[in-house]
Amino acid sequence: MIDLTEAKKVFKEYTSNFRVADQKVDIKIIHTMGVTKIAGYIAREMNLSEEDIHLAEIIGLLHDIGRFEQAVRFNNYNDYETVDHAEFGADLLFKENLIKRFIDDRQYDRIIEKAIRNHNKFLVEEGLSERELLHANIIRDADKTDNFEVKQYQDFISLLGKTEREAEKEKITDRVWKEFLNKTTIISSHRTTSMDCWISYIAWVFDYNYKPGLKYLKENNCVNKVIDRLNYQDIETKEKMEYARNIVNEYISMRLAK
Repeated sequence: MIDLTEAKKVFKEYTSNFRVADQKVDIKIIHTMGVTKIAGYIAREMNLSEEDIHLAEIIGLLHDIGRFEQAVRFNNYNDYETVDHAEFGADLLFKENLIKRFIDDRQYDRIIEKAIRNHNKFLVEEGLSERELLHANIIRDADKTDNFEVKQYQDFISLLGKTEREAEKEKITDRVWKEFLNKTTIISSHRTTSMDCWISYIAWVFDYNYKPGLKYLKENNCVNKVIDRLNYQDIETKEKMEYARNIVNEYISMRLAK
């Protein structure tokens, strides 16, 4: 049995110990609550069973659990400089038995663990069962969907290490732009400018598994709000972002029409 209400209480208690470590922890908590809600929304829109809806929600609640200990141990959220937060979180839950604080029933452990380990990967690992893959894909969609919300207000210094005004002057490199035009997600190591990072967030749209997440983006105008957050100073970049807007919105409409 999954008791989401009790799990949220435990989550609140657990994260209350980390706020002194970094004020940015609060945005991780807000993100977690958003992902939990959207994961439930996606599962309901897919007409899944109540059991799988609750399972999707608990995975949403725990998907970024590694972020909080990461803040304390490393004072840094950059996975490339510290640890892969998905692997770190799954280890905390299933190697250090933190999972027992959130859910008593052990029958869901493998599904939860596989979903969390795969939620931030470029590709989902092979060999998952049908249900494991289902929940790995739901959390990946839910995580991206809430990140479209977060990118509308997240502090730019904490996000990219620069102010909005500084980022607005930069360009999208040819390599990243070509990847975007191919309608694929952007390989992180290929990004060299702030605008590379910014358009890589927009390119998340091309990695959605199920319609409900895309439906949420369209109904809440998320893509346009992220694009419109910046006042692009470079003419070429401004033109590219408008072109990107058209591509992505057309892509969403096409996916939803199928």
